[in-house]
Amino acid sequence: MPTHPTISDAEWEVMLILWDQSPLTAGEVVQRLEGRRDWNPRTIKTLLNRLLKKQAIGFNTQQNRYLYFPKVTKETCIRVESRSFAARVFGGATGPMLVQFVRQANLSPQEIEQLTKVLKEKSRLQEE
Repeated sequence: MPTHPTISDAEWEVMLILWDQSPLTAGEVVQRLEGRRDWNPRTIKTLLNRLLKKQAIGFNTQQNRYLYFPKVTKETCIRVESRSFAARVFGGATGPMLVQFVRQANLSPQEIEQLTKVLKEKSRLQEE
């Protein structure tokens, strides 16, 4: 079993709920997804079971209820998904990917400033 599970788009929706607040029962996950998705509660329970099999989430029992919680961090999953996307779409080249994202994004002045700082720091580290 890989240490970083591959999570589908539908499973990602469930993970976002659990990263936001956990532990939660299946019913609470269903409740939080209302309005976001038109899914049957059984569909959401199926997604929870898939995530359990992938070891992306775990559970504890409390008074005959299963309480679900993430076993992987959101940051780890974002890093894995970003690498996978870069590999599939840009042949692993992150520079062209970043240029494309920056060109297409509507960035606030604060976001531009943050990106500028990151790029200057990266440039400084490479010069050392």
